[in-house]
Amino acid sequence: MGVTKTGTRPRTPSRTRVHVVSDVHGNAEALARAGDGADALICLGDLVLFLDYADHSRGIFPDLFGVENADTIVALRTARRFAEAREFGRRLWDGLDRERLIEEAVRRQYAEMFAAFPTPTYATYGNVDIPKLWPEYAGDGTTVLDGERIEIGGRVFGFVGGGLPTPMRTPYEVSEEEYAAKVEALGEVDVLCSHIPPQVPELCYDTVARRFERGSSALLAAIHRTRPRYALFGHVHQPLARRMRVAATECVNVGHFAATGRPWALEW
Repeated sequence: MGVTKTGTRPRTPSRTRVHVVSDVHGNAEALARAGDGADALICLGDLVLFLDYADHSRGIFPDLFGVENADTIVALRTARRFAEAREFGRRLWDGLDRERLIEEAVRRQYAEMFAAFPTPTYATYGNVDIPKLWPEYAGDGTTVLDGERIEIGGRVFGFVGGGLPTPMRTPYEVSEEEYAAKVEALGEVDVLCSHIPPQVPELCYDTVARRFERGSSALLAAIHRTRPRYALFGHVHQPLARRMRVAATECVNVGHFAATGRPWALEW
């Protein structure tokens, strides 16, 4: 095996098992168990919980402004009234040091999330993460990768973090060109790991939010060009299709970990 995880049961030397999570959104309790029985944990981002659309009392936003205001902004965003949602938020933040308050809250969440990661963990950023803070919290057992590759158990894993521009204006959205350059830098890999899905309608549509989330055409092009065994991602919490084959590649939404508390497993 290329990696080993401390504190787990002995495994057959010829087999490697990794657990994959995405969209952790504050679920530190389940995250602490996510690597149990695996040789490594892969995290595809979104550690931060700004606002829980299923429970409006959870997250940075309701902690600062209360549940009633959280109800309002969720209703506006769900109705795709994004300009009104931004104006509503602007009024709430008026007179407050937004950057300082958010960073303080994110730091508290990151301290808890990174402490829960097992060793080894390989992680990339989600669109709601703040990459500049990660070096302060990632310990020796956590490797952060973005536009980079790592070998695990003889297979090459490539990582692409963040999201693409949306009306939500989340913290780590990059341009189409920057995102495509990160994908291109990976070259050929066995497993393509990203936070957002490739631009395939069935993989991008959220059946509860009733909208298409942003997918990447660069990821889709790389799948057709380099034909990885797997493309793993998250971001879409309730996808129309959780798994489908595109060309020679098995595309898998690894699940909304904040809700399920269960990692997706890959063994070879």
